[in-house]
Amino acid sequence: MGGCFSKPKPGPSLPTVELKIEVVLPEKERGKEELSAGGKGSPRAYQGNGTARHFHAEERLPAPHPYPGAQDCLEAAVCHVKDLENGQMREVELGWGKVLLVKDNGEFHALGHKCPHYGAPLVKGVLSRGRVRCPWHGACFNISTGDLEDFPGLDSLHKFQVKIEKEKVYVRASKQALQLQRRTKMMAKCISPSAGHSGSTNVLIVGAGAAGLVCAETLRQEGFSDRIVLCTLDRHLPYDRPKLSKSLDAQPEQLALRPKEFFRAYGIEVLTEAQVVTVDVRNKKVVFKDGFKLEYSKLLLAPGSSPKTLSCKGKEVENVFTIRTPEDANRVVRLARGRNTVVVGAGFLGMEVAAYLTEKAHSVSVVELEETPFRRFLGERVGRALMKMFENNRVKFYMQTEVSELRAQEGKLKEVVLKSSKVVRADVCVVGIGAVPSTGFLRQSGIGLDSRGFIPVNKARALCPQMMQTNVPGVFAAGDAVTFPLAWRNNRKVNIPHWQMAHAQGRVAAQNMLAQEAEICTVPYLWTAMFGKSLRYAGYGEGFDDVIIQGDLEELKFVAFYTKGDEVIAVASMNYDPIVSKVAEVLASGRAIRKREVETGDMSWLTGKGS
Repeated sequence: MGGCFSKPKPGPSLPTVELKIEVVLPEKERGKEELSAGGKGSPRAYQGNGTARHFHAEERLPAPHPYPGAQDCLEAAVCHVKDLENGQMREVELGWGKVLLVKDNGEFHALGHKCPHYGAPLVKGVLSRGRVRCPWHGACFNISTGDLEDFPGLDSLHKFQVKIEKEKVYVRASKQALQLQRRTKMMAKCISPSAGHSGSTNVLIVGAGAAGLVCAETLRQEGFSDRIVLCTLDRHLPYDRPKLSKSLDAQPEQLALRPKEFFRAYGIEVLTEAQVVTVDVRNKKVVFKDGFKLEYSKLLLAPGSSPKTLSCKGKEVENVFTIRTPEDANRVVRLARGRNTVVVGAGFLGMEVAAYLTEKAHSVSVVELEETPFRRFLGERVGRALMKMFENNRVKFYMQTEVSELRAQEGKLKEVVLKSSKVVRADVCVVGIGAVPSTGFLRQSGIGLDSRGFIPVNKARALCPQMMQTNVPGVFAAGDAVTFPLAWRNNRKVNIPHWQMAHAQGRVAAQNMLAQEAEICTVPYLWTAMFGKSLRYAGYGEGFDDVIIQGDLEELKFVAFYTKGDEVIAVASMNYDPIVSKVAEVLASGRAIRKREVETGDMSWLTGKGS
């Protein structure tokens, strides 16, 4: 069973197990640690039959020795000191693997060369303000420590020793670090046995997406060693949800963000298939659907969103799906092979699903109310260019219409009838028409919700310094279900359901649970992949009034700047890396980009220096 825990049934209290776990290393040794997902076991896990079990010392996960000896290390001269200018990066070979060499302010730094998120080559990224930003998805790493400073992703980079001798730059690294190319930050283990008080926890996290997982990990990284319980409606441990619509064949184990041993090692208890139905903020208690009650000291609400469904005639017929879980995605691709598929909705999820199914289904059709795909998000011209790419891959579009009826034969879908009176043959239908926040269980709780069901969270201020907190002290919220003040847009209250933003909010919520008074300074960043081509986007473009396009839309090699008045508020690109990461870094620095700067076509000021 490992890290996937079920709720305990009420019963007699169990004897307390005494645990003594060393959590913190001496400061001088801390930088040397190379910690894998293995480690010591959690003091308690819950088994599927509801009985409690304790992990004894001999059962704990073996951990590799964190300090490799000299025989495990490599050292070599990698370049002359004059080979790199300030602000330059270079990949260098070091026997067992490559290293990213950086020269900044006259100093050399050596780091892992691949982004731990999806493996992007960081040498093609952006170096700025003492950190390197990934060219693909915008994650940022401190060049002095290798630490992850902005998301997405969970792990940091290894930092290697550098020395200068006789005008040559030498790098020393362990073979293991060169091969792993990722480093899990040091984390505390749970030293508060839950035996005898299984009905209470120090921190309860509702929702096990990116926000919930990052909150739990951040608490452990900051030395929090009390009990953490993470509950989820899913039957799986936290997984990479954005991949569901991009790779429908992916299995749960391929999508997992952390192995089950990780949760056991760091004492993060996960309650799967656990639905919270009531939150009692006065008594700091939640009630689950099966009647189980759990008290908390601090609460994070990260319930995410639920996909909208069709309300037309025939909505109950078989083989009509929304994509929410790996099981949903797997069923769609299995049933669509060689069959007629209709996708309703030409947003990111719908278009990703359509692109993935073109080589598997007999036909793929897309139904959309707007004139072009992505129109509200990317604008008319970019939307038309992407639509042409889909049409060249045999996707048929039915635009400016809706579904009026789903017709079945023997209970299974056979036809989709449109309001335009067109009838489309369909064996499978995927619905991607947006989502609503999964906050119904909070309506009678006293926790504030806005008119759309989102949870507003505050901006840190003098009288209330804890950002990501709801109107109830000690109750925080993060992820797709929240509205929050976006710092670089003058603290405008926004909802940004991006994977990267959920990570950032989860971390800030954890830091504020620990009274660290952290704020969100990240620039929103998202991406999509269709037919082997990636589109990247940074900023917050809602309300844009003009789009300045540089490059060639026909060739799908372009950058689009979204402006409002005189200011650039967002950017999108295809085949133009690392321009989106560069713009994100400029915006993150607090500098405004003016419309006139991007109208000229001269983008030398946005050119990275990687080589």
